Amino acid sequence: MCYDNRMKKVFTSEQKASVVVAALKEQQTINQISAAYEVHPTQIGLWKKQALQGLKDVFSDKRKKENQTNDQLIAELYQTIGKRDMELAWLKKKIEPFASSG
Repeated sequence: MCYDNRMKKVFTSEQKASVVVAALKEQQTINQISAAYEVHPTQIGLWKKQALQGLKDVFSDKRKKENQTNDQLIAELYQTIGKRDMELAWLKKKIEPFASSG
């Protein structure tokens, strides 16, 4: 734990994780954990809630997420290619009168 310019306590992610683990074990009350780690009980509750919300992402299927990202990238690339093809065709059409009169 360190302090920033406004004398506010700043906790590292490791410190937050150890506080949350202690809260999840429920071997101590929130007030006991608060006193041991010098963290306000409300803050412990917020960190615990945040950890529980993020927990489902830990067990998500990463291959599914990667495939979805790749599919999005492929769709964007095809869209860009189509746009470029249309622009090229338009430019060829517009330049045609100048090329044949030379």
